[in-house]
Amino acid sequence: MALALGLVACGNKKTDADGKGAPMIEKSDIKVDGGLMTPEVLWAFGRLSDAKVSADGKKIVYGVSYYSVEQNKSNRELFVVNTDGSDNKQITRSAKSENAAKWVKNDSRIAFLSSESGSSQIWEMNPDGSDRTQITDREGGINDFIYSPDNKKILFVADVKYGERTSDIYPDLPQATGIIVDDLMYKHWDEWVQSVPHPFVADFDGKTISNEKDLLQGEPYESPMKPFGGAEQLAWSPDSKYIAYTCRKKTGIEYAVSTNSDIFLYDVAQGKTVQNISEGMPGYDINPQFSHDGKSLAFLSMQNDGCESDKNRLVIIDLTNNQRADYTDGWDQSVESFVWDRDDKNIFLISVWHGETQIYRADLKEKKISRITDGQHDYEAVALAGDRLIGTRHSMQMPNEIYSIDPGSGKQTQITFENKHILDQLKIADVKPRWIKTTDKQDMLAWVIYPPDFDPTKKYPTLLYCQGGPQSPVSQFWSYRWNFQIMAANGYIVVAPNRRGLYGFGQKWLEQISGDYGGQNMKDYLSAIDDVCKESYVDKDRLGCVGASYGGFSVYWLAGHHQKRFKAFIAHDGMFNFEQQYLETEEMWFVNWDLGGAYWEKNNAIAQRSYQNSPHKFVDKWDTPILVIHGEKDYRILASQGMAAFNAAKLRGVPAELLIFPDENHWVLKPQNGILWQRTFFKWLDKWLKAPNAQ
Repeated sequence: MALALGLVACGNKKTDADGKGAPMIEKSDIKVDGGLMTPEVLWAFGRLSDAKVSADGKKIVYGVSYYSVEQNKSNRELFVVNTDGSDNKQITRSAKSENAAKWVKNDSRIAFLSSESGSSQIWEMNPDGSDRTQITDREGGINDFIYSPDNKKILFVADVKYGERTSDIYPDLPQATGIIVDDLMYKHWDEWVQSVPHPFVADFDGKTISNEKDLLQGEPYESPMKPFGGAEQLAWSPDSKYIAYTCRKKTGIEYAVSTNSDIFLYDVAQGKTVQNISEGMPGYDINPQFSHDGKSLAFLSMQNDGCESDKNRLVIIDLTNNQRADYTDGWDQSVESFVWDRDDKNIFLISVWHGETQIYRADLKEKKISRITDGQHDYEAVALAGDRLIGTRHSMQMPNEIYSIDPGSGKQTQITFENKHILDQLKIADVKPRWIKTTDKQDMLAWVIYPPDFDPTKKYPTLLYCQGGPQSPVSQFWSYRWNFQIMAANGYIVVAPNRRGLYGFGQKWLEQISGDYGGQNMKDYLSAIDDVCKESYVDKDRLGCVGASYGGFSVYWLAGHHQKRFKAFIAHDGMFNFEQQYLETEEMWFVNWDLGGAYWEKNNAIAQRSYQNSPHKFVDKWDTPILVIHGEKDYRILASQGMAAFNAAKLRGVPAELLIFPDENHWVLKPQNGILWQRTFFKWLDKWLKAPNAQ
């Protein structure tokens, strides 16, 4: 099947700056055939992100990424809109993506990152997009940045060399590709670790930077922390005298087994780190934010070292006396992000509860947290805009858009409509909550997604979706790969349970999974599919089971324990052999915490139970067709796990297929690979769950 091309509108036919005549990648004008989502439609959506409100609360700058399947790449443009939704304008139109846009210089300018000059540098422009001016020309480029409140300095992130390269040891072998390793954490997620990000501070005269200083000069640590940390892990004090930065000051084995990061205070005038704000707190401490009066610093903190998915607490330290307080003590939810209000009396935060991510208010005087928003959706960010809040919101029925929220009434008003032209053409599948009794008599929420034009008198093939993480909540997420709308558009009912081990149902529910892989959460999955199968419209003879990462492990495990419930499996980037995984992965704290320890610890009952539940031990019971998908640049769960599972299935005589991506990591990020993923996914399901001869 040939790739569908020409999905992206050429607009004014402006061509790429590389001179090759490729059309500009801009907003799609795709026409949807029959109102049903397809892979091509999914990749035609504009992906809105990173909304930043001006200091006066009147305007928002945000970015939208557009993708071209034909060119197999993306382009990101910037927009400005008033906070009431009026006067929405695209302010950039270039072949080089603009990123990390921020209001600077009292809202008179917008600063952003662009590789227009050949590497990622800081640029400025007027709020209407005019007068683009390059600010930095730094060798090696810049990853992110924050202007100081007085606009006299810029804090930026750049990569520095880590460790000794092979060419340093043997200068006469400059083309040798071998990497000599003598400690752990030599690979991370999708890279061989040869550089780390450092925060730098430089003087700024309004036009260019000078006198840059590395806050971690001579230190082999990273800040922000990989793989996901950005500028949110850094903060300026309101008087521009101090910088708070997040760092895990460990390397090698120490780094690999610990999540103990801290918040450090750097004195800009003295040019040195002067205080560890979170000293003595053993877990993740991240994302510092100063109060507007500069007297307090808030940050997120996890209690336990080695647990990457602990409860995220909101901690505030009084900088006048160094007293710390947990403002979420007694609140059985986790904080994802937050922002101070203007008078420092409240903090607005985001938290997931019962499969929905909402905005809350923390009253700092009363130490009381109350919910502001309601609805079947997820907020992923919140910001202040005068007496209102601005939030970026999505759901299983719609990708990101920006909303204005009244913090008093909770009323939410949509102010951007980036994908309305596509959504208006689609038949949107219904998403309904369903509470299910588990084997231990607990109440479990599952989302059930129904095909467009659902007819309850008919029977539908049905998919059990297994979540990754393993602690990522099955909230109202919108995915460009594991997208429930496209699954429903292909005629499948989807059952997505919030099984044991997920955020949003209290700490006990979250923690239960650790050390119990193959235990209660697997029973939860079977309870979910069995409960939905009671409905007359579910074809119990055409059930599939799909998932990625921990969900991929779940598929492998259920393949040996499903007692012939399912007729097809799909596992993406899953753990197949736990002993193999323990010594192949890089973040050792993960396997130590969730599996309980090493497989050679014979007296460790939790660890031994985990390894006894490794999916590879139950291959003798595999009897159902399975599609295995994996990326060879996935250094968290190596591709050897997927290859081993595929080989085992073939050797057992089980129908199997392997989709391997040599150039993808734990995700699938390239447009044509994404299209291939979707086509292979549905071709496999249709073969075994829809075809007339499917068994």
